Amino acid sequence: MMEIFNKTLDEERALYGCRGIYVKNCNFDGPADGESAIKECRDATVEDCFFNLRYPFWHDDGLIIRNSELTELCRAAIWYSRGIEITSTKLHGIKAIRECSDVILKDCDIISPEFGWNTHNVKVSDSTAEGEYIFMNSTELELHNFKINGKYSFQYIKNAVLDNCILHTKDTLWHSENVTVRNSVIKGEYLAWYSNGLTLENCKIIGTQPLCYCKNLKLINCTMEDADLAFEYSDVEADVSGNIVSVKNPKSGFVTADSIGEIILKDSVIPCDCKITVR
Repeated sequence: MMEIFNKTLDEERALYGCRGIYVKNCNFDGPADGESAIKECRDATVEDCFFNLRYPFWHDDGLIIRNSELTELCRAAIWYSRGIEITSTKLHGIKAIRECSDVILKDCDIISPEFGWNTHNVKVSDSTAEGEYIFMNSTELELHNFKINGKYSFQYIKNAVLDNCILHTKDTLWHSENVTVRNSVIKGEYLAWYSNGLTLENCKIIGTQPLCYCKNLKLINCTMEDADLAFEYSDVEADVSGNIVSVKNPKSGFVTADSIGEIILKDSVIPCDCKITVR
């Protein structure tokens, strides 16, 4: 294995095409302002490093990043790569991960608009994120103890499980398919419109007009806060503890709650025969 310690590397393609490389305590920064430092590499391990240049990890296979920092100038950092494990690292550049597969993120700090697009087989744990359109059009996601603050997260995702998460994000889970969210808090406007196969279990749902135009929607032992005009034109099976501010024209299935402030069954443009029950 090639070992590189305590270097400053700023040239174009500084370590291009390496096979079996261990990089520690290095800075990828400097006046040459080079791109693509660790591109087309195989079995690369990076530890305690600082990246301040563009596109460092493209087309890599077998990539480990530990205890490192990728700054806001390190844009589009990890693309078209597979077999990635990132731990205790700051990912602060826009579009940090895209078109990747087999990704594990642990204890990471993510500040990255358009993070994780078109990425597949991803496991995230004990991490935080800020950004817009995170994980759009990605599949096979497992997230545990994940906190996000942003807009438009998880749109068009498929086959995902989120557990013990805090999602403070507008328009989240739009057009998602086959997603389960457990033991989580979801706060934001217009939750999960046009989703298909969404199950929410032991969740707290906060915000206006949630869960409209959904298919195969299930709520199991959930609570809702400030949730008005909920379930419009949705096929839903909902068991809600506590109050719902208002329910409007759910399409089919049932909605059961301890109390509902207002039930709106008028001006529907399609037939609606959902059973609504107040305990």
